[in-house]
Amino acid sequence: LEFRRVLFRSSTIVIFAVLILNAVLGTVQHCKAEKSLESLKAMSAPTARVFRDGERLIIPSDQIVPGDIVELEAGDMVVADGRILNSWSLKINESSLTGESEPVEKCGGPAAAGGALTDAPNLAFLGSNVISGSATAVVLAVGGDTMLGALARQVDEKPPKTTFEKGVSAVSWVLIRFMLVMVPVVLFVNGFTKGDRMQALLFAISVAVGLTPEMLPMIVTTSLAKGAMAMSRRKVIVKNLNAIQDLGGMDILCTDKTGTLTRDEVVLEYHLNMDGEEDDRVLRHAFLNSWFQTGLKNLIDAAVIRRQQELGADDLTRRYEKVDEIPFDFERRRMSVVARDEGGKTQLVTKGAVEEMLACCAFAESGGQVLALTDEVRRRVLAKASELNEKGMRVIAVAHKTGPAPVGSFSTADESDMVLIGFIAFLDPPKETARSAIAALNGHGVAVKVLTGDN
Repeated sequence: LEFRRVLFRSSTIVIFAVLILNAVLGTVQHCKAEKSLESLKAMSAPTARVFRDGERLIIPSDQIVPGDIVELEAGDMVVADGRILNSWSLKINESSLTGESEPVEKCGGPAAAGGALTDAPNLAFLGSNVISGSATAVVLAVGGDTMLGALARQVDEKPPKTTFEKGVSAVSWVLIRFMLVMVPVVLFVNGFTKGDRMQALLFAISVAVGLTPEMLPMIVTTSLAKGAMAMSRRKVIVKNLNAIQDLGGMDILCTDKTGTLTRDEVVLEYHLNMDGEEDDRVLRHAFLNSWFQTGLKNLIDAAVIRRQQELGADDLTRRYEKVDEIPFDFERRRMSVVARDEGGKTQLVTKGAVEEMLACCAFAESGGQVLALTDEVRRRVLAKASELNEKGMRVIAVAHKTGPAPVGSFSTADESDMVLIGFIAFLDPPKETARSAIAALNGHGVAVKVLTGDN
């Protein structure tokens, strides 16, 4: 009897020790992850330029309060939700909120009623960043009161249990139910047959202890912690230990494309005329457009300039001068530059999305001749653009027009009756490691799905 009591006390101590060790392991891992994240946040803590009491101050972003006047310039992170008071050629990237990679033009003044908040041209939101231009804005909301804060609260809601958690819970409940059935049976049968109720009770408790899965949490936590340590050696922070099993049990991986599978840099692959042949003249016109425009030079402009510079651009920049431009906007989806050569010839050079370029062109240059842009020619243009899109390329059409409006009176109305001369096609090349990474995933039975808005 004394031996059984000692065994009972020892088992109790062991069970509690295992439970405490299990809790300590999980807590230590979580604290390590939180400490690493805090260190990363401290390294990238943003600051803001504000006007307070007539003074221009630079303060940490967490000290911003509603009512502050914030100054924004190209490259700045927007540190709070605010209304733009005035702006100069301001474009903001709101991809973290809307998923749209193209920057949005913002300005001061009242906004039209209705529509989504992110569509308001006079509002800037925490989590976005300034691509070009500058502005001043009054802070309306900070921290958890911002739109990004509302999204964060939704993300922080307790997620549903994973299949791993459900599996562990199911096994535990099976053993517990088995214990709840067996203990009364053992207690009744042993007590009834031997007549010693105390001995029967101690034996029943021993059966309960033997059936209790006290080592299961310990084994699970230890295995997951070992996986987290292996991930940390690869510079991956694991906040939730159960995520290790979720990663190992994955059978479908949904991934972004740009910057993940690809190098996030645009390369000019083709500059084709209307007959589908390589034509340096198409590239020269595209270069004049990209070189002389003063708005936001995106990756496409950089790729065009880079390619022409490889072929020699000094002669073009010396022979031509800029006269005027019609900036890009997301309704027209094109931009135009007016350039004049040494002989005084003035021409309007436009590039943009294929459909929008077809809408402003009345002619097409093919076989050295300028032909009317008939329905048949339109179908050929769209077919060629579709063919390039099928190869994963982004296609931009290029057109020109000689002798547009007089200097000082250019407008979007001049983008009419133009001559379509060809296409430029771009590709975001895949990373060198993309093929081997996808092959490794497939080898482990993981299918890869790409989430993208590109063609």
